[in-house]
Amino acid sequence: MITGATSGIGAATANIFAEYGADLIITGRRKNKLESLSDFLIQEFSVSVQYHSFDVRDREACKKCVDTIKKPVDILLNNAGLASGLDPIQAADFDDWDAMIDTNIKGLLNMTRFVSEQMKQNGEGHIINIGSIAGHEAYPGGSVYCATKHAVKAITQAAKMDLSGTNIRVSSVSPGLVDTEFSEVRFHGDKKKAENVYRNLKPLSAEDIAEIIFFVANRPPHVNILDTIVLPVAQSSATIVHRSD
Repeated sequence: MITGATSGIGAATANIFAEYGADLIITGRRKNKLESLSDFLIQEFSVSVQYHSFDVRDREACKKCVDTIKKPVDILLNNAGLASGLDPIQAADFDDWDAMIDTNIKGLLNMTRFVSEQMKQNGEGHIINIGSIAGHEAYPGGSVYCATKHAVKAITQAAKMDLSGTNIRVSSVSPGLVDTEFSEVRFHGDKKKAENVYRNLKPLSAEDIAEIIFFVANRPPHVNILDTIVLPVAQSSATIVHRSD
């Protein structure tokens, strides 16, 4: 089950799991993109794909989705998330704050709450959260986004403790610069600003992260990778990036 599967890391992860024969449940807000991805994966890989269009901020919609799933969810990838704005704390937009907190923290918690309950009943499963280098460091203009990703890191660690004694694994994959819609969303559709983020460097691709998620999910059952930080070679920290100007 992959949240935020309409593009970027979510869509790339759906693709690699389908390529290896996994049946999928994909979710997101853009129904037309879910439908297109579902049709492609079914035709290309002959797997079963269900799609559910809803916003993870809507707790009742999350519950309704999970309640309709007939088979146990083996893997939950909490991928839905966003950065919105890059303003300093004294001038930031409250709507940006709410969007990030409600999606990155509450949305992830909503899906984890309902799916982990089923996993606990079934005695096994794997929850994989998409974190960020911003969950390990902070940077100017990123106070709330960094806070949400620090929360993801804490939730991952605490969930593993809560599920101690079960066969449920909990993991996080924390990327640095990945060339997806991320920056375009952060800058509210300003393509020029978004392109400048990746100027004169080779960022990670969605497929790079999807391969790592697939690796994390396919370790032997006794192996739990709690977190992994993944950066492009040109990036050394949240704020140190080498550009070949």
